[in-house]
Amino acid sequence: MPQFAYIATDAKHNVVNGSIEQADRSSVIAALIKQGLKPVSVKEQSATQNGLSSITKFLAPKRVKNDQLVMATRQLSAMVGAGVPIIRALTSLSSHAESEPLKKVLTVIIKDVEGGMSLGDALGKHPETFSDVYVNMVRAGEAAGILDEILKRLALQQEKNATIRKKIKSAMAYPTVLISITVLAFFGLMIFVIPQIGKILTDIGGPDAKLPGITIFMLGLSHVITTYFYIIFPVIGGGIYTLLRYIKTPKGKKNFHIIILKIPGIRTIIMKVAVARFARTFSALMGAGVAVLECLSVTSRSIGNVVYEEALNEAAKEVKNGKSLSSIIAKNPLFPPIVSQMLSVGEETGQTDTILVKVADFYEEEVDVAIEGLSSIIEPVMIVLMGGMVGLIAASVMSPIASLAQNIK
Repeated sequence: MPQFAYIATDAKHNVVNGSIEQADRSSVIAALIKQGLKPVSVKEQSATQNGLSSITKFLAPKRVKNDQLVMATRQLSAMVGAGVPIIRALTSLSSHAESEPLKKVLTVIIKDVEGGMSLGDALGKHPETFSDVYVNMVRAGEAAGILDEILKRLALQQEKNATIRKKIKSAMAYPTVLISITVLAFFGLMIFVIPQIGKILTDIGGPDAKLPGITIFMLGLSHVITTYFYIIFPVIGGGIYTLLRYIKTPKGKKNFHIIILKIPGIRTIIMKVAVARFARTFSALMGAGVAVLECLSVTSRSIGNVVYEEALNEAAKEVKNGKSLSSIIAKNPLFPPIVSQMLSVGEETGQTDTILVKVADFYEEEVDVAIEGLSSIIEPVMIVLMGGMVGLIAASVMSPIASLAQNIK
């Protein structure tokens, strides 16, 4: 959509300058008049200006951090709940925002809302900042007249999701560091240490010295790495890059999610995280008054796992045919029995959102326990692997030395 720069005057004859995105010049004029402004000049910005704007956007930080979005959501909820008009509340947020990306997003949203667009639709134009769940809940809150309450729920939900992500990252940090050190140590020993040890052994025992099989294997592996490193390292790097690119494709992402759901230990954590996200997101949307089918559609995209997304989309089709969600979930092995049982109680009592919040709280606690258990297992396993690698190299060095010493005696 083209960008137009305008000069206009307000009711007090003050000059107002700005820019706005509209389909054409007449749409800009109509939007300005709707805001109570009298257009003086409306010009479409040149390609050069748009190019500079694109370069500026490219160089500037693009994403709004989750913590900043949570704080802004809470502040907006407080102001709307106190009766502050939405445009004034957004303007206050923009003027006090410390994050430049958030300020830019809010500036565009304010212009769209001033132009007559609903807040939910204005947020929907920024999918990189506001998720489908966020946008749909705001739309439902506007329709029901409970926007302040919905914003509080959104802030709470974002905090819970961020907490789970941080715990998973912190749990994986130590194993990642150990794996990195192990790989670096292995290649360092193969490139710099083993060749020198091989030279020493040859000097002591002569070129015809008989060496143990493990030593011959390590020397051969070191020789291959040092001789063909210019091929080996690009192949490894290219393989990792290709794998990461493949995982980002729809087919690759689905296959990756299927595989991780089959790995013992990891499968348990992934399932509990997915169930917790499903319960909290579905509960929030139901509490906001969103229709069940729309809840399932939005929730499926927010879980972050293709297997669960497809399962919920299939559930939505069956719900559309008249089946209850609890009976559908009960047949799916991706969801523990407690989820279908709690859903059934919620459907009977009409308190599905309240009951699912308890399910979410329960599984978030389970995630904490599972992550701690996995961490306690990973740490000794990684230490054993590192010790095994060092022991293998030590054995390959000490065996021939002991053999040569015996021959010398």
